[in-house]
Amino acid sequence: QVQLVESGGGLVQAGGSLRLSCAASGRTVSYYTMGWFRQAPGKEREFVAAISRTGGSTTYADSVKGRFTISRDNAKNTVYLQMNSLKPEDTAVYYCAVDFRYTLVVATSVGEYDYWGQGTQVTVSS
Repeated sequence: QVQLVESGGGLVQAGGSLRLSCAASGRTVSYYTMGWFRQAPGKEREFVAAISRTGGSTTYADSVKGRFTISRDNAKNTVYLQMNSLKPEDTAVYYCAVDFRYTLVVATSVGEYDYWGQGTQVTVSS
């Protein structure tokens, strides 16, 4: 079993930046796709970004493309989400997740991920 712990959330003004981290423990996630999702109040959880096990392939939601960057450090069993040019509509709880299928396919749907962190709140003020 794996534990995922997100950190780095907070309150930031529009146009600002935050860097989220997701540290895994209990099992290596180096061989698996990792993803970031978010959920705003009253809305369904939505895909934000994902990265393949090698880091060679990434994919982003259209709403964050060009502003967010996902990366990973397999030596640290950690994945990151650099968020720039933040907008009020980015306000949500952000979750990281791991897809334990051994595949190069980068999953983008909630149901394809096996384990989730508790989430970290990101609030962007206008």
